[in-house]
Amino acid sequence: MSQVRTVSVKLLDKEYAISCPDGAEAELIASADLLDSKMREIRDQAKLLGLERIAVMAGLNLAHELMQSGPSNAVDTEAHLKRLADKIDSALEQAEQFS
Repeated sequence: MSQVRTVSVKLLDKEYAISCPDGAEAELIASADLLDSKMREIRDQAKLLGLERIAVMAGLNLAHELMQSGPSNAVDTEAHLKRLADKIDSALEQAEQFS
C-alpha cells in the first residue's frame, strides 16, 4: 500500500502543503512550478487581483494547451486535467483555512 506524503509548494509566493502519493513528489513539484509560472504570466498580463481568479484562468489555459496537444491524448488529458483540478481545489481550500 502506497503512503501519502505532504509536499510544500509555492504558488504566487504563497506556500501550500499538498498531499501526494509516495514517489509522486517530483511530479507534484513540477506541476506546481508549471502552474506558478502560468499564474504569474496571467497576473502580470491581466492585472487580476484575486488569487482564485488567477488560479482558474491558469487552469483553463493549461487545460486548453493540453487539449490542443491532439485527440490521441484525450483519455490521458482528461485524467491529467482531473488531477490538476483536484490539486487546485486542494490548494484553494488550504488557502482559505490559513486566511
